[in-house]
Amino acid sequence: MLTKQVVVVTGATGTLGRAVVEALLAVDASVGIVGGRQAGVERLVAELNAGDRVIGQPADLTDEEETIRAVAAVAERFGGIDGLVATAGGFGGGKPVHETDLADWRQQQDINLTTAFLTCKATIPHLIQRGGGSIITIGSRSGVHGSPNVASYSVAKGGVVRLTEALSAELLKHDITVNCLLPSTIDTPANRVGASEKAIAKWVQPGDIANVALFLLGPAARIISGASIPVYGKA
Repeated sequence: MLTKQVVVVTGATGTLGRAVVEALLAVDASVGIVGGRQAGVERLVAELNAGDRVIGQPADLTDEEETIRAVAAVAERFGGIDGLVATAGGFGGGKPVHETDLADWRQQQDINLTTAFLTCKATIPHLIQRGGGSIITIGSRSGVHGSPNVASYSVAKGGVVRLTEALSAELLKHDITVNCLLPSTIDTPANRVGASEKAIAKWVQPGDIANVALFLLGPAARIISGASIPVYGKA
């Protein structure tokens, strides 16, 4: 069980991140929402209505100092950190490589890979101090199977997979597990725009992914580390 555990969640103002936060609160964990704009974070904390079991720390997760400060604030508030679910990221693409702007390429690396790197970097010292813990990153099916016209996104998510594997090897001696979830298309309001009901029926639900994250954070998953786990739904 995750009762009394403290978990940092990034990207919580997004559909998947919020589902993870709600699932954690439902099992009596405490949650530090890290990253995002202040107004959005404050609104989410108010909507969750979880009292002193949730704290919001706005930050630009591509900025190292802001990320370190935000994570440290969560540790100070709750007396430590037991886990991290790094859902922050975003999809981008639509052009073949030879037509992709360098700015778009860099933006995808920043919001998907750099955010994961910096959040892990900021959280790991607190997990070591705790004597162990769990990290969950969010890759993508595109990160292990390249697709046309989304190279920048695919490469960034592929980097998250390699980051996960490297961290798993590095942190084994500290009793910290590190695993990566690989969603296909997630059923979100943004993805539903213009999509057919037939297509939507095959997508993976955010709550189902959140349940897998809860398992990986829990004691039954302590023997799993370095894994990239498909959560494709029916897609």
